[in-house]
Amino acid sequence: MSTPLLTVSHLEKSYQKTHILHDISFDLDAGEVLTLLGPSGSGKSTLLRCLNGLEAFQAGTLTFAGEVITQKAKQWQQLRQQIGMVFQSYDLFPNRTVLENILLGPLKVQKRSRETVLPEVEKLLQQVGMRDYRDAYPRQLSGGQKQRIAIVRALALKPRLMLFDEVTASLDPEMVRDVLTIIRQLADTHQMTMLVVTHEMDFAQQISDQVLFLADGRIQEQTPGPQFFKRPQTSRAQNFLASMDF
Repeated sequence: MSTPLLTVSHLEKSYQKTHILHDISFDLDAGEVLTLLGPSGSGKSTLLRCLNGLEAFQAGTLTFAGEVITQKAKQWQQLRQQIGMVFQSYDLFPNRTVLENILLGPLKVQKRSRETVLPEVEKLLQQVGMRDYRDAYPRQLSGGQKQRIAIVRALALKPRLMLFDEVTASLDPEMVRDVLTIIRQLADTHQMTMLVVTHEMDFAQQISDQVLFLADGRIQEQTPGPQFFKRPQTSRAQNFLASMDF
């Protein structure tokens, strides 16, 4: 049996006196898609931010690619380079072109050569239909186009794990379709390991190998994707799916 790419063990997260995440534990295998579902305020986005080192956690450990990570681990910054994350907001630098935004991480953070990175980025832009916009500025792009660039920016770092945090939340329906298609292609064609937070239930059903259902900062249910959408085990999950008209 293969070792999981990511193991989360008894993770705890608090903001001052407010307990956000309670005893979160799960495994994620390479090539697998795990979808985080649950009502707003259940801790889904906070969990993603803890996994990428953007939030400190108070207890528990992460094991990524065989390396055990505590909050104070020296290898934390290096391992973060192997975890890409795409947010609800695009966070593109407005004074840099599309190409400059994408190249910044590989060249400045990973210290890779422009000659090596540029062909890879050009290929990624072609795959998402954005090669003709390489010299455009973010202000010249639609929301869906910005989100595609944000995805390419993350992929340019060659991550072993991708985190998607409600990346379609601010997009109109047509743009939602385009962005979700790209994510689905990453799963189906490239076998990208992904952890996805979404409220798009049809999409979640299509893409999920596992579902982790959170409420009140706790895992209420952890089950294979097809099983969750057909036979949720808890009344909390049943009510959630009913509220999403699923």
